[in-house]
Amino acid sequence: MQQRGLLEERDSPRLALNEIIQGNCIEVLKTLPEKSIDVIFADPPYNLQLQNELFRPNQTIVAGVDDDWDQFASFNAYDQFTENWLKECQRVLKDTGTIWVIGSYHNIFRVGKIMMDLGYWILNDVIWYKANPMPNFRGTRFQNATETMIWAKKSSDQKNYTFNYQAMKHFNDEKQMQSVWFIPLCTGTERIKLDGKKAHSTQKPEALLYRVILSSSNPGDIILDPFFGSGTTGAVAKKLRRNYVGIELSSAYIELARERIATIPLTLCSDAALVTKSKRDAPRVSFGQLIESQYLRVGQQIFSKDRRVTAIIKADAQLVWNDQTGSMHRIAALTQDKPTFNGWEYWYYADQDDILTSIDVLREKYRVENGIG
Repeated sequence: MQQRGLLEERDSPRLALNEIIQGNCIEVLKTLPEKSIDVIFADPPYNLQLQNELFRPNQTIVAGVDDDWDQFASFNAYDQFTENWLKECQRVLKDTGTIWVIGSYHNIFRVGKIMMDLGYWILNDVIWYKANPMPNFRGTRFQNATETMIWAKKSSDQKNYTFNYQAMKHFNDEKQMQSVWFIPLCTGTERIKLDGKKAHSTQKPEALLYRVILSSSNPGDIILDPFFGSGTTGAVAKKLRRNYVGIELSSAYIELARERIATIPLTLCSDAALVTKSKRDAPRVSFGQLIESQYLRVGQQIFSKDRRVTAIIKADAQLVWNDQTGSMHRIAALTQDKPTFNGWEYWYYADQDDILTSIDVLREKYRVENGIG
């Protein structure tokens, strides 16, 4: 189970990496170093208010969440518990860190209110749209097909946090990743079972944690899960070469998680396979550099993607369109009657076969050929 030394460790040696700590999450959180965690994924008790047994049409009982860890004496007790663990999470998060909290309609609105009261700043609510949700057997309500994840930073003043925008765009077939994620429930061989029954009533699919961890952390980062359960966070963290810290009260769940994670081989690929560089992080290349290096020529026409707009390149790297002269960004905006627009995304050039290629591709070619990529 021990992975120490196999993954990159960049933080305080007081923090036990790639281990599961047994105990009450609030008490354990208090022992963790301040500002030591890059990302938190929290799947807290939902405080389901189940009043009656639920039967399928064939009269078999639906295995709901009736575990002791999901029982609270009142809403006030649940709210106090939520506030306490969220306060400690805020303390241990780095000033560049973020937190994800998942819940159902039973609890997520209460959790969100408490997070805002504590000063967290919500970045997104991400909807997990279940491809195979449980039917509403009584037919008295809409089928519950979603859960909500709140993604937040520590405060509104926090300037920096990790969001791997480009990686998620590639992941989504070159389209911006939206805040609705269509992912099946955890079933089949992924669902851990004991004696033919679910080992954990709310085991999350690895696909869900894959997106969470890929989007908001980097290799070597530390992912904390204060409600570790069957270890999905640790399993995905290991596969993506992140470190994890788990907190779990149940010794049975800890044993399950340890066995599960131990079977996963360490990812030995290079960082290049795990990291997608953002265009914002790439060395700056100006439009003028492409012209002076003859990647584009003075007097050459460039086009909008649909060829409806044509502009001429000037020697000073400005464009001429109709009776307008300006930067490639300004002209791109004017052609669309917009206040601003990114010219790298708008303009295309024609090659010898008259095939259009984005000038952004040409910029990347310049970086590679000049050794500045």
